[in-house]
Amino acid sequence: MFKRATLAPAIAILAALTAPAISADLDDIIYAPMLPETRPVEIGSGWYLRGDIGYTASESGAAARYTVFDAGPPESYTSTPFASSDLKTDWSAAIGVGYAFTDYLRADATVEFGSGRFSGNSVSGDPCPVDPVAGTSCAFSDGADYKGYGLMANAYFDLGTFAGFTPYVGGGLGMTQVLWDDLSRINRCVDGGTTCSAAIAGATSHPGETEWRFTYALMAGFSYDITEQLKLDIGYRYQNIDSGAMFGYDSASRLAGATGVQAFDDGIESHEIRAGLRYELW
Repeated sequence: MFKRATLAPAIAILAALTAPAISADLDDIIYAPMLPETRPVEIGSGWYLRGDIGYTASESGAAARYTVFDAGPPESYTSTPFASSDLKTDWSAAIGVGYAFTDYLRADATVEFGSGRFSGNSVSGDPCPVDPVAGTSCAFSDGADYKGYGLMANAYFDLGTFAGFTPYVGGGLGMTQVLWDDLSRINRCVDGGTTCSAAIAGATSHPGETEWRFTYALMAGFSYDITEQLKLDIGYRYQNIDSGAMFGYDSASRLAGATGVQAFDDGIESHEIRAGLRYELW
């Protein structure tokens, strides 16, 4: 009984002495500064898909001249200018995938398609070769279509977002495979000292050439946030495809000994207005 009486006061004294220490520890826990918040890393964040169509406002690069072969003897090749020539493309399209490295820098790779048509006219003081009538001359009308398939790597610098609009500038490098269809030449007889026997004095076909060419582009425009993930992109693009082989000699000239390329285009240079959509995957 004596032991219990002496033990109880001792416990009470010990509890009183330790209470402040425990209270201080709890205060440290309750009022401790907040630890830095950790967030899960989003694997794949920044990837996007894109699709664009473009309207060509103006284009240049039509062939200015071609070579005429004379079997001789001796054989000769004479450079002959077109009286007029024109190259026209109405539209283009592209699809691709890209990645936004920061809020200001992004890049994408695109597969591109475009098509167009060449038309040219030239004249000769000699009679048309298919139906030669002495004392007449000949006018030539040429036409050929082409297709272009391109692979481009593009980089863009976004200039900041204002009320959902994000202006940007960019540039791209790549390669374009230009495929020229066969060129069709219509020969028209022109009256001179003698009257032509027919207005159309035959036609010839010249095989089109195909080759890969270096390409570069410069872009500027803006995007608009339709939703958090979907953006409308409207912009301007200047594109320059290197010059290259366009068409070869007709079958009669090849049988007579002509070799090589008869005409080269001057490169396909275009100014486009483009519109498209970008969809962020995550």
